[in-house]
Amino acid sequence: MQIRCRQFVVQDKKIGLVPTMGFLHDGHLSLVKTARLYADIVVATIFVNPAQFAPHEDFDRYPRDEKGDLAKLKMAGADIVFIPRVQDIYPPDFQTSVTVDKITGILEGISRPGHFKGVTTIVAKLFNIIRPDLAVFGMKDFQQATVLKKMVNDLDYPIKMIIASTVREKDGLAMSSRNKYFNPDQRKKAVCLHHALVSAKKMVKNDKISNPKLLKNRMIQIIKDICPTANIDYIAFTDPVTLAAMKQIKPGCICSLAVRLYKVRLIDNMKLL
Repeated sequence: MQIRCRQFVVQDKKIGLVPTMGFLHDGHLSLVKTARLYADIVVATIFVNPAQFAPHEDFDRYPRDEKGDLAKLKMAGADIVFIPRVQDIYPPDFQTSVTVDKITGILEGISRPGHFKGVTTIVAKLFNIIRPDLAVFGMKDFQQATVLKKMVNDLDYPIKMIIASTVREKDGLAMSSRNKYFNPDQRKKAVCLHHALVSAKKMVKNDKISNPKLLKNRMIQIIKDICPTANIDYIAFTDPVTLAAMKQIKPGCICSLAVRLYKVRLIDNMKLL
C-alpha cells in the first residue's frame, strides 16, 4: 500500500482517503463521492479496529460484509480499497499509541474510555501508510472529527480534513451500521434522537431560548415520550472548536447526544445556531 501510494505521488496525483469500518451505507458512500470531487485517486479503507472497542462493546458482533462493501465502493468511485488484517496493523509487541488530551476526556470519552486513543492511533497509522493529501470524515461523529483535526494540526500532517454532512434516512435517523440491530418497531422509535435535536433547534430559532438546561429537559422529554426505555448517556451543548460546554447558546453551538435504545448505542448532533 505504501509503495503504491508513493507511485501516485511521483505521478503528481492527489490522494483522498476515506477510512471506514465496513458494512457500508449511503453515508459512507457519500464520503467517497466527496473525496472523488477533490482527489485524483480515492482510497477507502475497511478495518474494524479492535483498539477503539471496550471489552464490553460489540467488536465481535459488529456487522461485516466485505463482498458487498467492495461492490458499493466500486460503484461510488473508489479506486483502491485497503483491507489490512489486525496483525498487519497491530503486530506482536505493538506498544505505540497517539493520544489527544482534553477534548477526548469529555462526551464520548467519558462513556467510552480509551476509545479515542484507538481512533487516533489507527488513523495516524493509515495516514502514515497512505500519505493522503486529503481525508474525509462524517459530521455524525462530530467529536471524533474534531479530535482528528486537532491531531492533524498538532502533528503537522499535510492533510486537508473535510468534514461532510450527516446523511440521514427519510425519517431523519442518522445512517449508522448499528441501525441493523433494530427490529422494525425499535427502528421506528430510534428517530427520537433526531426529533429531540430538531426540537432544540426550533426552540433556539423560533422561541429564542438560549438556556441549555431548558433545552436539555425538553429533549429528554421528547426522547422518553417516543421511547420510554431509552437510556440517555449525555446531551451536551458545546463550542464547535474547543468542545467546551456552553452556558448560553451562541452561534456555532453544537448539540450532541448519545442514547441507548434496546441495547444499541446511537449518537447524533446538530448545529443549533
